[in-house]
Amino acid sequence: MPLSNDIVLRPRFKIEIPRNNKSVLSDFENTKITQSKFIVSRVDDHVFIRFPKHKQRFWSPQLHLQINEINKESCMLRGLFGPNPTVWTLFIFLHFMIAVLFIAFGIWTYTKWSLNQNFVLQISLTILMITIWIALYFAGSIGKASSTSEMRLLNNFMYQVLEKEKRLNN
Repeated sequence: MPLSNDIVLRPRFKIEIPRNNKSVLSDFENTKITQSKFIVSRVDDHVFIRFPKHKQRFWSPQLHLQINEINKESCMLRGLFGPNPTVWTLFIFLHFMIAVLFIAFGIWTYTKWSLNQNFVLQISLTILMITIWIALYFAGSIGKASSTSEMRLLNNFMYQVLEKEKRLNN
């Protein structure tokens, strides 16, 4: 699975596995005991793989896996790389606030322009919101680029668990 640096800030992937989803989930569940490089947690059909607290940075990614049953002999693994949910919520909140302020300043600019009044301050604030939004986008892209090696570690760990289960079946 290539991890490109295109416009997607939270890369997704899916893999069809020729095994029952319960056995795949139990293999991820068992890795909690057998290794200490990653924190593996499971809730129903969801598996979360993250770095321990002492190895985490602000942009450290986590891998969210959803393992759904297709039939008795196969399952679909859907993966999503993303930052810590708290960081992601803050990031989205900032985008929302910038959008609201952009709309408010845009209305204020239009009102001043319609009344033939000086609107330099208002247009400056509107342009500032656009600039801040672009800066947020690039900050997210830089965060993603700086955590690519960590995403690869998470990805490799996931494949190690899947390969281990494949060897057990053969």
